[in-house]
Amino acid sequence: MNIIKVLQYVFLGIIQGFTEPIPISSSGHLLIFKKLFNFEMLSDINFEIIVNFGSFLAILFLYRKEIIKIITDFFGYIKTKKETYKENYKYAWLIVIGTIPAGIFGIILKDKIDAISDNVKLVGIALLITACALFLIKDMKGKKEKNEITYFDALIVGLFQVIALFPGISRSGSTVVGAMTRDFNRQTAVNYSFMLYLPISVATMILGVKDLISTPNITKLILPYTLGLIASFIVTYFSAKWFINVMKKGKLGYFSLYCLIVGILVILFL
Repeated sequence: MNIIKVLQYVFLGIIQGFTEPIPISSSGHLLIFKKLFNFEMLSDINFEIIVNFGSFLAILFLYRKEIIKIITDFFGYIKTKKETYKENYKYAWLIVIGTIPAGIFGIILKDKIDAISDNVKLVGIALLITACALFLIKDMKGKKEKNEITYFDALIVGLFQVIALFPGISRSGSTVVGAMTRDFNRQTAVNYSFMLYLPISVATMILGVKDLISTPNITKLILPYTLGLIASFIVTYFSAKWFINVMKKGKLGYFSLYCLIVGILVILFL
């Protein structure tokens, strides 16, 4: 494989890394850039799974201390029933409940979603929908802290995450919108959004392992896949930290405007 093709993989890894944490749709932007630069040789789903895993590792690393605390407190509460462990015990179940809807509908709708995953016009429309949703919640502040989230809140946010199964709908955008409509404060909303991303990403990777292993000439793809994963990991880490800071400042309006402009351009010219 020549250096140009390897760099194409790295470039798309960077695109994945930058767009995954922020509310503008990573899958939609991967498709846009593939069409824009005619990267048809990168149309296989395996590469997207690989770079998505890079994003997963970055979010896992970013939230590593909190995740370890949630896990230890979860089992600590089961073992001792101490009140000090109860908040994270409940939070773990909130993550599970928030993940279930996307898991169920992801399995049910997989074939239909795959059939439209290469339709760039639908991505453009989806970006316009994202723009409208972000505009509606851009000034919301919310009050609920982590310990005030209810199981019903988690279910509602989980249903919003189902919408992101469709190409061009941002996962982080849909979950943040769902959380803000349930009166989460901005920090709680973005943190819960990233927590919901982790199990979904693991499930995607597990489901894709079989196809990945059976890929013809997989040995030739080890280098570009690895470089794409590394690029995705590094860029996701910094992009996520940036988005957390943006959420604190309540600057979602910029993402709304961006999605509006890109959505219109995609519909008109791609």
